[in-house]
Amino acid sequence: MWLLGPRVSVHLINVFPSGIPIKSTLDNSSTVQYAGLIHQLVMKARSTIRDIDPQNDLTFMRVRSKKNEIMILTSGCSLSLSLSFKRPIFFLFIIK
Repeated sequence: MWLLGPRVSVHLINVFPSGIPIKSTLDNSSTVQYAGLIHQLVMKARSTIRDIDPQNDLTFMRVRSKKNEIMILTSGCSLSLSLSFKRPIFFLFIIK
């Protein structure tokens, strides 16, 4: 018996700190949508962290759901997003 796991498609987006996309492997409309939403999320997370400790800053954030995963790397000059979309799991059974 062999088990083939899920296929995962990974997309990358680089974003200016202002939320404007620089480069992406997604189509334009999806890139703009993700960049805007993630920019808002990062600003709120960064604000929360600074409220707790003013000397601290957000450097990495991971958001995971049952189907998808978003990893966000922040730096002074840009945000880097990695979007992983999992496709349905297919099972392959080989019986001899």
